[in-house]
Amino acid sequence: MTTLVVCLHRGSTLPGVEPPVLGREAVEALVPEVGMDDPEDARVNCILEGLRVAADLEADGEEAVVGVVSGAGTTVGADREVASQTETLVAEADPDSAVVVVDSAEDERLVPIVESHVRVDAVDRVVVRQARDIESTYYLLKQFLADEELRKTVLVPLGVALIALPTLMFVTDSTTMAVGTLAATLGLFLLYKGLGVDAYLESLPSQVQEALYSGQVSLVTYVVAAGLALVGVFAGALGISNLDVAEVGWIIYGMRFAYASVPWVTAAALAASTGRLIDELIQDEAVGSAYVNLPFVAIAVGLAVRGFSAYFLERSGVFGPVSVPDVEVGSFAFEGLTLAPGTHLALYILASILISLVGVRVAAYVSNADVEVPVGER
Repeated sequence: MTTLVVCLHRGSTLPGVEPPVLGREAVEALVPEVGMDDPEDARVNCILEGLRVAADLEADGEEAVVGVVSGAGTTVGADREVASQTETLVAEADPDSAVVVVDSAEDERLVPIVESHVRVDAVDRVVVRQARDIESTYYLLKQFLADEELRKTVLVPLGVALIALPTLMFVTDSTTMAVGTLAATLGLFLLYKGLGVDAYLESLPSQVQEALYSGQVSLVTYVVAAGLALVGVFAGALGISNLDVAEVGWIIYGMRFAYASVPWVTAAALAASTGRLIDELIQDEAVGSAYVNLPFVAIAVGLAVRGFSAYFLERSGVFGPVSVPDVEVGSFAFEGLTLAPGTHLALYILASILISLVGVRVAAYVSNADVEVPVGER
């Protein structure tokens, strides 16, 4: 079994020799010629690696023939020269297989040319140790610059940042403010791309158009939900307007905002989930249990958040304890009482749990007909 060890190179000619070169003695004589012509040329390492591979194959008992192929000129012309020289080598050596030795990733693209003439068992890429990291980085950068999407995502924001930084420093006359503004802008851009907001905004017009043409109720309820959410934010802002954060602390400040805004936010979630449920009822005969249970979950979560925020506010003294007034109806009389903060919280939690259980029961009842399929129809 004869193996042809062929050293491939494209881009320059061999000094004093007309390629292809075949045979160990001819290749060994080529090493000093190439080294003297250009000591920094990687072809020297490629030829020496080819000689080493051939020696290893012979040590294993195989018959190895080493050859060198080199093409010069334009890309197409060099590839044609490599193809012609490879055909000559294969005709002279008549190998059963080949091992290709290259000195760069660019030359590795010539391997299919060799494969078109003889079976290639292995490809050996030799890189000078000092230049390995540099060459790998070069080809990574080359592939990166060839990707249009990566260029737009990385290079464009980087270029804008480099232009904006000196502009902000000149306008604000403060390096700290300029760097902080630029970092915040880049952070928002990374979140914008990382969370897929751009893809969502790109598909949003078509979704709205489809919802308008199909007459979906959820479109209206989503608008209502957005309005209720804005009202909730406004109500929360009013709730904290009379508090001093330095006096009460950030936790109580946040709890007061949540206490005032959560009823409106809960109503917004209830409106959105109800609209989605109505759409499912209109479009499909079978409605998933998740859509049925969603309004109950919105109410239960709202009650839980309202209860915990009320507990913190009562314990901190922002709110007084909840009192139940006296009630007298005919012969029935109820003496009023004052609820402790813990009791008040327990009632909220109990109510949220009961509502969530009711939601699970209603969802199971609605989807029960879909779950029970007759045996004959399975």
